[in-house]
Amino acid sequence: MGKIILTGDRPTGKLHIGHYVGSLRNRIKLQNAGDYDKYYIMVADAQALTDNFDNPKKIRDNVIEVVLDYLSVGIDPKKVIIFIQSEVSALSELTCYYLNLVTLSRLLRNPTVKSEIAMRGFDNTVPSGFLNYPVSQTADITAFKANCIPVGDDQLPMIEQANEIVRKFNSIYGDVLVESEALLPENEFERRVPGIDGKAKMSKSLNNAIFLADTKEEVARKVMNMYTDPNHIKVSDPGKVEGNIVFLYLDIFAKDEHFEKYLPDYKNIDELKNKYREGGLGDVTIKKFLISILEEEFAPIREKRKYYETHIDEVYKIIEEGTKKAIEDANATLREVKNAIGINYFADDNFCKEIRSKYMQG
Repeated sequence: MGKIILTGDRPTGKLHIGHYVGSLRNRIKLQNAGDYDKYYIMVADAQALTDNFDNPKKIRDNVIEVVLDYLSVGIDPKKVIIFIQSEVSALSELTCYYLNLVTLSRLLRNPTVKSEIAMRGFDNTVPSGFLNYPVSQTADITAFKANCIPVGDDQLPMIEQANEIVRKFNSIYGDVLVESEALLPENEFERRVPGIDGKAKMSKSLNNAIFLADTKEEVARKVMNMYTDPNHIKVSDPGKVEGNIVFLYLDIFAKDEHFEKYLPDYKNIDELKNKYREGGLGDVTIKKFLISILEEEFAPIREKRKYYETHIDEVYKIIEEGTKKAIEDANATLREVKNAIGINYFADDNFCKEIRSKYMQG
């Protein structure tokens, strides 16, 4: 079997730079490389409902926003199947069967689940649907026989647990399901982009994100408010690069050609860092430099988004057609799973023969 890719996002808001750096750019590279048999991107609305069940409008309103972000960064629906999770009912049924293969204690030990529970302050009030996210994700992955999952490093425990469930299923029912591998961003800086406040991973819920759909003015305002070195008060003061969010973003986005265009006094990021450390380089200068770089990166994305916003029927058709393909593929796997377990009663002629033999002998 060749490479089958699956990835996706929760539609709880527009996507931000953290998504772009940690996942979307990598998805575009995979798409353009063309080294795959199938490529799925899922709008994970059912999973998003697990901790937004009391506000379903939030999910409904953001499904299209997320798809607009996909299309604006260059996801090509001719090459990638974009679909809505909740419309693929086979995923829920597979989750039900996989729940029998994992214990409550194992779910509670999952580091990603533990950190997400703590971040949301659930404690013992955690919704069971949220706790069972690793099982649901296993259904998402296995339904499409995906073996390549582009993720950030915070999702590695989820892939590990999915593979545990796959191995247990196969050991009981036969080799039906496929194990998967995580595909991480190559650059360590890209794996967990901090928010503009410097205190946590960039997040919609923490209000510390720069969104792909932000205007030029909004991006500039957010960068100018970025956390730097609190002891770098005067331009002449030596500054710390470590933990300085502006420099972390420059590590991600700045290339040597950017210096020639926007900051010709320096040749590269190392020269800039050295000058900041010794003193004589102000925060406003490095922030304006970052603003110029981000504008070059994201202006084309904003323009493409405007096109799709004015052709929303085209967007609707893309996800409708993609979801139909996803339903067909997931149903095929579901049939295999039910056949393996032996709960394919009406599709199995032997079942009818068995009950006839058992009850009609006389």
